[in-house]
Amino acid sequence: MNDYDVVVIGGGAAGLSAALVLSRARRRVAVVDAGEPRNAPAAHMHGFLGSDGAPPTTLLEKGRDEVAGYGGELVRGTVSDLALVAGSAQFKVTLADGETLTARRVLVTTGLRDEIPDVPGVRERWGRDLLHCPYCHGYEVRDEPLGVLGGTPESVQHALLIRQWSDDVVFFSHTRELTVTEREQLLAREIGIVDGPAARLVVDDDRLVGVELESGELVHRAAVFVRPRFVPNNELLVGLGGATRDDGWVVVDDVGRTSVPGLWAAGNAVNPRAQVVTAAGEGSAAAIAINNDLTEEDTAAAVTEFRAPSRT
Repeated sequence: MNDYDVVVIGGGAAGLSAALVLSRARRRVAVVDAGEPRNAPAAHMHGFLGSDGAPPTTLLEKGRDEVAGYGGELVRGTVSDLALVAGSAQFKVTLADGETLTARRVLVTTGLRDEIPDVPGVRERWGRDLLHCPYCHGYEVRDEPLGVLGGTPESVQHALLIRQWSDDVVFFSHTRELTVTEREQLLAREIGIVDGPAARLVVDDDRLVGVELESGELVHRAAVFVRPRFVPNNELLVGLGGATRDDGWVVVDDVGRTSVPGLWAAGNAVNPRAQVVTAAGEGSAAAIAINNDLTEEDTAAAVTEFRAPSRT
């Protein structure tokens, strides 16, 4: 039987946290997940109280076991289509293999994807010594010679932030021309500036050595940070008519409710700055709100039945 109170699309921290709350509330819940978490390349997860330093895979494994332990169902797969069932308030969730699920409510926690500079070595070192989040990884490379690869409008601010973790920070302008103000800010914070495009990351014995410029110069660095462009995996939300902001991100309220009745979202799919702990909290908040919403619907249905002529 594939009828659920709630189908959660995405089995990361937000989705599993929501499923745990809902399954403990005795709701019939299914979590559909493709098994491709954004933080898979990272060896350790930081900043999550009680789980600091744990591998991200460990958190997800424990989460899946906890959800299953309370009766939540885990479905391996990818959702290819999400639609409202004609003549009802239910949703039809279609998987890539053709399987369909129906649900009274849907929570989308499909995360985002990182668009990073097309520089040889960047993708290969992603999550290892090519990093993006100083709050996640800055402490582990503290006091090391660090680099920040420019190219995006936010990259200078990223460098100013990363200066917090090391006195030896170099900003690689790469494809971006610095403004007078930006150059002054970097110099005032004693951040070195290397102009010119980066050619590749140099790796030796599976460790980052530094950044080689197109000029052939090698600037030695122990780790390099980059500010990716965050692209939400929100096709399902937008396809169902979810309202978006001017920047294309789907609008939700403070508990994850979208503009489409019965459709909710949490985590990086709607919040690019959500870390693992933040996403888990957003999933929990959305789950509580969803359960309250279902309770209101259940109560209204019960009152209607109670008032029916057959009961008088």
